[in-house]
Amino acid sequence: MLPAFSVVIPCFNEAARIGDTIRATLDYLLQTSPGSELIVVNDGSTDATSTITRETLAGAKIETRLLENFPNRGKGAAVRKGLLAAQKPIGLFFDADLSTPLEETPKVIEPIANDDVDLAFGSRALDRGLIGEHQPWRRETAGRIFNLLARVTTGLPFWDTQCGFKAFRLDVCRPILETARIDGFAFDVELLLLAQRAGLRLREIPVRWNHREGSKVHFIHDSLRMLREIIALRTNRAPL
Repeated sequence: MLPAFSVVIPCFNEAARIGDTIRATLDYLLQTSPGSELIVVNDGSTDATSTITRETLAGAKIETRLLENFPNRGKGAAVRKGLLAAQKPIGLFFDADLSTPLEETPKVIEPIANDDVDLAFGSRALDRGLIGEHQPWRRETAGRIFNLLARVTTGLPFWDTQCGFKAFRLDVCRPILETARIDGFAFDVELLLLAQRAGLRLREIPVRWNHREGSKVHFIHDSLRMLREIIALRTNRAPL
């Protein structure tokens, strides 16, 4: 059994899969950590995400909440809102597509529960043999380039900052979450950089991962925005 922790699922226009994701998560938590809670953050969806979420959470046997951002603010804002609302000592966020299987959860929860680290995060880069379904070649290559640029620009020693599977010891990470400003997809880099600067213990952990269709990242537009954001981090300026 795992200790109690808070799961945060940010979502934007995920009506096609949010119901299945919530049901799978509730089943997993009930079996492995019934004292945990599930927080879904609807980031200004324009489809039926909110309605489906409310219907699926009704009658759950663990603690659940639906938080709303309106209008859409970005994944970073949704993740921070959920983690700052968390009631358990450890907070974990993952993507609504469950690209990292729920069964990988102990890999990032247990090191924190054992007081080995303060922030544990999944990585696709440390063991690419754990990747089942790969992203299209162009998107995977762009991801590798972005992570290389993030390393060079920020000095972070990690090989995959963007995997959406990160766990936090919330008593020490809450000030970082409150300080962070990036609402877009480069928010992961900012959180890791702030944690490193604060002297927290970070660990990158290889996890299983599968590409899912329906990514909300727009290849050119968001790549350029993310690059501007990490450059702003290096100079300690507000992101553009």
